[in-house]
Amino acid sequence: MASNSPSPEGIDVPETPTAGAWGEWNPTEDSARSVRGKHRVLKQRGGLARSSTVLGVGVIAAVGAGGIATAQDRPQVAISMPSLPDLPEMLGGGHSSEAAGADTAAPAGAAAARTAGIPGQADGRGHGQADAGEALRHRILQQAESQQEAVETQARADAERTAREAAAQEARAQKEAADKEAETVRVAAEKAAAEKAEADKAAAAAAATAAKDAEGGGSGAGAGTKASGGYSLPTSSYTLTSHYGDSGSMWSSGHHTGLDFAAPTGTPVKAVGGGKVISAGWSGAYGYRIVLQLDDGTEVWYCHLSSMAVTSGTVGAGETIGRVGATGNVTGAHLHLEVRKGGSTVDPLAWLESKGLGV
Repeated sequence: MASNSPSPEGIDVPETPTAGAWGEWNPTEDSARSVRGKHRVLKQRGGLARSSTVLGVGVIAAVGAGGIATAQDRPQVAISMPSLPDLPEMLGGGHSSEAAGADTAAPAGAAAARTAGIPGQADGRGHGQADAGEALRHRILQQAESQQEAVETQARADAERTAREAAAQEARAQKEAADKEAETVRVAAEKAAAEKAEADKAAAAAAATAAKDAEGGGSGAGAGTKASGGYSLPTSSYTLTSHYGDSGSMWSSGHHTGLDFAAPTGTPVKAVGGGKVISAGWSGAYGYRIVLQLDDGTEVWYCHLSSMAVTSGTVGAGETIGRVGATGNVTGAHLHLEVRKGGSTVDPLAWLESKGLGV
């Protein structure tokens, strides 16, 4: 670049220096020495940029100190290039050789910590971070354990509540069953007591009737049981209610197969003639039944008895073999009398009258 201004020392400088003149120019040792304290370069992070800066400062210092000289004015001297910093200095931003003299007052430990890293400092920061992470992990684990304990506690409480409810429900069911059973027993006991009272009353009435019969008295239909010719009426103090051949839904065959003597429960039942008891016991719809076979083979059935006094053996006419009842298929206490010859039923009323018994 052209310049007409005089140089600092009054030397005329060519307006357009040739490229060869600049290329042949070499500064002297004195002109290349940096002025101490004026051109110090602060430490830079980039190694290459720092080296370039140092080189530029050296050139400016040489020009400022010695001015512009030609190769004829100054003897040629060798230029020493500053060495590039090594890799740790490039990465860590260490001081240059010029700045090292000024930095000798800094602690050697601090410089070593910047370049290589002191375990105490790095480990201190790492240890703090490790402690914070461990504390966070410990807190998370505590929260998880607390939540797990809460879930387990709730599950135990639910299980205990369910068990208590089941036990209470079972206790209520047992109590209801016990109350129901007690009620059934009470009803059965009341029914048995009523039946016993009725039987005792009927027995007392039958005893009174028998006493009158023994005296030869009595009144009303069927009051006496005595008859002539070795035959006797089956019972006393009776009322005929259903006759042989009556039809109705009450009988399984559609018609009545016997003669009904309605009398109080417990009224004595007697053998109509001498014979042998060939059957005695429960007989379904007939209830308790006694079958008396007379000497001529005729069978007389005594049905719906409340009790049986004779269950086997021979008996004579007029002998008590049982008592009137209401067992089996009945609507009230009565004696159902059937007469069978050759396995077939006959009219009991007609048969009794044929024996001289007025019914």
